[in-house]
Amino acid sequence: MKAHLVVSLAVAAALSVPVFADSVPQTQDLTQAFVSNGVTISGLRVTEVGGIVVIRGKANDAEQAETALTVAHTLGYARVANLVQVVALPDDTAIERRAERELMLHRGLEGSHLRIASRNGVVTLGGSVAYEIQKDAAIALIRNIDGVRSVRVDFQ
Repeated sequence: MKAHLVVSLAVAAALSVPVFADSVPQTQDLTQAFVSNGVTISGLRVTEVGGIVVIRGKANDAEQAETALTVAHTLGYARVANLVQVVALPDDTAIERRAERELMLHRGLEGSHLRIASRNGVVTLGGSVAYEIQKDAAIALIRNIDGVRSVRVDFQ
């Protein structure tokens, strides 16, 4: 019984040996090198970990994401994890039409005169309302429309 306990303690001690810093892969920030080579991606972050280049950010089209991959290969990296998200720009005309329709159909907004403008998914909501609570209702309706990134308020 005692021999079993001693062996168990020896195994437990051997398994709890701390990991040395040499065994942890070093990371290197390569973001500036990619920017210098013409990569224009929003929120670009490029790191090299253990010989693998990890590319992150948001691109407006697949071509931008592909450019980042090409730059990585040009810089001599063969192992690349291209995690760039391709996010299409919002359709401002469709957002404005949908917003106008939603506001017209909402009974609680009767008596209000609202203006809608959208640019890159940022909607500006203005005009006048009969009651203060109508502002909150209009903002809530607009925020729930697909493609709306944020709502700016410009009431009189």
